[in-house]
Amino acid sequence: MTSTIAAMRKAAKKVTSVVTGEGGLETGATPVVAAPSAPPQQAPAQPVRQSAAQPASQQQAYVYAGAAGYPAAAAQPQPQVQPQPQAQSSLQTTASHAGSARRVRLVVSRVNPWSVMKMAFLLSIAIGIITVVAAAVVWTILNGLHLFANVNDLVESVVGDETQVNVLQYVAFSRTMSMATLIAVANIVLITALSTLGAFLYNIAAALVGGVHVTLTDD
Repeated sequence: MTSTIAAMRKAAKKVTSVVTGEGGLETGATPVVAAPSAPPQQAPAQPVRQSAAQPASQQQAYVYAGAAGYPAAAAQPQPQVQPQPQAQSSLQTTASHAGSARRVRLVVSRVNPWSVMKMAFLLSIAIGIITVVAAAVVWTILNGLHLFANVNDLVESVVGDETQVNVLQYVAFSRTMSMATLIAVANIVLITALSTLGAFLYNIAAALVGGVHVTLTDD
């Protein structure tokens, strides 16, 4: 009976060692070797098409994902912050300056004598025409008021009838217009010459002291 129990225990140990794989070398049982697990098949790296629209950081993320054995679509690209266009900054600058008028300070360092002479000549001609027209209008008004006749009568009453002075002869319309025309021509010559000379003098003075400062504003 004892030998039977010992034999049963020995058979149970052999079965246990065969099932679990332990102690197989000691009992003479063939050890059970687990089959090597196949390595996970690596997915081939997906070719990455470099496009101008994708930044370099996204392309590298796809390459690393394919090399690590994961599908390239699993790598989620990080959102890129698009830089603000320069047009927006220029609009903000324009809006900031829209509320306040701009002030620009300039210096008149030199004037062209030729341009000054032309402008002075045209302006002097206009002044001469105004002088002749004004003389004719004033003479007509004074003659309508009989001012010249009254002055002539006053002179004759003071000096006497024997005098040869005739005021109406000196203030006749033709003589008045001739005098006004001579004055206008003289003004044209003098104004043109003095303006040109003034331009030369201004250039010399501006070279010494820096010219006239002018401040311009944008309304």
